[in-house]
Amino acid sequence: RLLTEPRQWYTLGTSTHSHLPMENTPSQQTPTIVPPKSDSHLMAAVSYVWLLAIVMLLVKRDDKFVQFHAKQAMVLLIGSLVSFIPVIGWLIGLVCFIGMVVGFINAWQGKEYQMPYVYGWSQKIHF
Repeated sequence: RLLTEPRQWYTLGTSTHSHLPMENTPSQQTPTIVPPKSDSHLMAAVSYVWLLAIVMLLVKRDDKFVQFHAKQAMVLLIGSLVSFIPVIGWLIGLVCFIGMVVGFINAWQGKEYQMPYVYGWSQKIHF
């Protein structure tokens, strides 16, 4: 038979009627990345990209949310500097990298997550 109709793409999965397309339910939709709710959330998230923590500490002095995340990012930056030491430094560097990813995600979502140990040290930073 000739294809005169446009092709329809079906989602993966099982259906009781294999010849019918499956409905697109919310659980089958691909997740979307939600943009940050404010400029402050974006700046706080960007502060977890190594040296940008210093920039955010200096530029956004009046924003408490950015300062909170930039100080934690600064502690993680300092911790990641020991990653050149074999084995123990690599482990510390890996933990710092994971902390940066967690901090980035929380800042992006507008949350003030106090990372264990990191938060305590970050409170000693005063600019």
